Amino acid sequence: MNRELFAAGERLVSPAYVRQGCEARRSHEHLMRLLLEKGKCPEDGWDESTLELFLHELAVMDSNNFLGNCGVGEREGRVASALVARRHYRFIHGIGRSGDISAVQPKAAGSSLLNKITNSLVLDIIKLAGVHTVTSCFVVPMATGMSLTLCFLTLRHRRPKAKYIIWPRIDQKSCFKSMITAGFEPVVIENILEGDELRTDLKAVEAKVQELGPDHVLCVHSTTSCFAPRVPDRLEELAVICANYGIPHIVNNAYGVQSSKCMHLIQQGARVGRIDAFVQSLDKNFMVPVGGAIIAGFNDSFIQEISKMYPGRASASPSLDVLITLLSLGSNGYKKLLKERKEMFSYLSNQLKKLSEAYNERLLHTPHNPISLAMTLRTLDKHCSRAVTQLGSMLFTRQVSGARVVPLGSMQTVSGYTFRGFMSHTNNYPCAYLNAASAIGMKTQDVDLFIKRLDKCLKTVKKEQNKESDISGVDNNDKTEDVDIEEMALKLDNVCLDTCQDSS
Repeated sequence: MNRELFAAGERLVSPAYVRQGCEARRSHEHLMRLLLEKGKCPEDGWDESTLELFLHELAVMDSNNFLGNCGVGEREGRVASALVARRHYRFIHGIGRSGDISAVQPKAAGSSLLNKITNSLVLDIIKLAGVHTVTSCFVVPMATGMSLTLCFLTLRHRRPKAKYIIWPRIDQKSCFKSMITAGFEPVVIENILEGDELRTDLKAVEAKVQELGPDHVLCVHSTTSCFAPRVPDRLEELAVICANYGIPHIVNNAYGVQSSKCMHLIQQGARVGRIDAFVQSLDKNFMVPVGGAIIAGFNDSFIQEISKMYPGRASASPSLDVLITLLSLGSNGYKKLLKERKEMFSYLSNQLKKLSEAYNERLLHTPHNPISLAMTLRTLDKHCSRAVTQLGSMLFTRQVSGARVVPLGSMQTVSGYTFRGFMSHTNNYPCAYLNAASAIGMKTQDVDLFIKRLDKCLKTVKKEQNKESDISGVDNNDKTEDVDIEEMALKLDNVCLDTCQDSS
């Protein structure tokens, strides 16, 4: 309510009470004014009443919420379901215009403000996370893979002769398909094994640039966040190569915002060489629903060029989700989550190391990977390769999500390209292994429950191995109800495993 409304209210209620309410309203408005003036994430998170008031104030600025609005166009923000309208806080027009996803909409001043504020807050968080010299970014309502495609399509206009993208191998389908979808030919650079780690082959990258010719290379497509034993690419060295040969450099930073090490690599790469844009997922870094990403960079004009490449208007849902999340957390809340994630990584590493040693396995030494860990499965694979895959099936049926079991020798064809040793990021990794990651939002109880269930699954697989090889039997007197339940689950695992193999 404005001053006139409060004054009118004083005729009905004691002026002292109305003034008290007015002061309470001003405290909400003070927070909103600071946000609009500074464009930075507040240090302390907002309460829900302030957030909802702010969103309502923005929404009533959109034409679909005008009292007496008369719409005669084909896109007037009409919504059939009141539930859908409430779900979106009545932001119906989306963001951007037909020619630019970052442009202001005349019909939707509130949605346009929401878009600008969200981009400003996200830029602030990227700086807070470690990329201090980033100059521009925007939220795009597509996940990481399609956002990378948008970057490649933008570069096409700058480099009409280019048809190749140099890509240090990372066994993840969407980043590979992003290059195919954009119409380019990926040039796969195999990683080199250093100890347990798979690292960028810089000599092979530079040799391939010279072989193809710099003008025929659209860009180098590198990766930060990845599954161990692969570690982040050598971004600084790659950035120098790109600068020396005048080749653009696009970084897939899918879940790297939560890692100070990944963000430091991007900052250093931009300082010593060339990084044109880096792309990160909203859901993985900010705990919001899947469907959005952030495209960021160090050159305003190039980032704006990417935003103008997006055809038509776009959904405001990803922007709304991340805006609500960041205003709820505040910068202090987000920094706390980053700190807790690091602590959980250390805890997960210690617990997984203990468990691996108990089964004559070991935790792979991958110090350059700050998020993902890997534990060998040599003893399982030595006995029967099926046992490795079965372990993954058992974990899944016991509601352990996110853990990846990687057997030796898997073959996978993606968009016409066949990869040997798929999921292990190399043709011939020395052993089968299991992945687990410490991502933002993980709690101690998640680690404890994972270790407990993994321990139980390993025991069951070992027991089955012993039965098959007649090394040892199971005493019927020791057979408890728990064992019966586990054997029933094992039968279910075998059914799931057979189904998966048939479908593949």
